[in-house]
Amino acid sequence: MFQRLELVKIMYSLIYTKVAQKDAIKLKKSGLKNKAQKLLDIIAANPWQTPPPYEKLVGDLSGYYLRRINIKHRIVYQILESKKIVKVLRMWTHYE
Repeated sequence: MFQRLELVKIMYSLIYTKVAQKDAIKLKKSGLKNKAQKLLDIIAANPWQTPPPYEKLVGDLSGYYLRRINIKHRIVYQILESKKIVKVLRMWTHYE
């Protein structure tokens, strides 16, 4: 009599800048790949999910967000909601 409603989980596509692709190599060499991958999986499933917390950036990077991999390294990304795409700008430190 009643139809079973299933929630469709909409995943976001991740696209990486050339800089982010180079950063991925650094993450692998530094042993932070697994932690970064967990954050990327969360971002792909729902870029607004908390925890872990995200931060809105201001200034030149207004419209971008970041999540901390550790105290020094961050994932910086932009959400293109209409296309269900997350553009990953950086995955390393902003101190270099």
